[in-house]
Amino acid sequence: MSQGLIRFAQFIGVTTVCVVGGNALVKAVQPTPEQLLARMSPEEQQRVLEEGPRKAKEFDEYVTNLKRWSKSDKSIWVAAQEEADARNAQAKLDRAREKAAAQSQKNTMRQEMEAEK
Repeated sequence: MSQGLIRFAQFIGVTTVCVVGGNALVKAVQPTPEQLLARMSPEEQQRVLEEGPRKAKEFDEYVTNLKRWSKSDKSIWVAAQEEADARNAQAKLDRAREKAAAQSQKNTMRQEMEAEK
């Protein structure tokens, strides 16, 4: 019984050292965002600083969409797919309208050219 208790205490001690020490090692070795930015070339720094707000906005929109989809009775993936399908259908309709408008403008220009002759 005493031998089992000693082994259990050793196990708990080693596990604690590994978990706490591993996290401490990662924190000590992992560079901060400022250090990463300082290592980059000036062009990369400029690109990262320009894209940062856009990426943050995209991430916020994604999280907002996830929250909205999670409120639905459907699975998040089904709700996201339905929204994507609706967007694609709307884009297809918009392209068809633009194509019809371009064709109409083309026909109008032809008629004007024929009328001038």
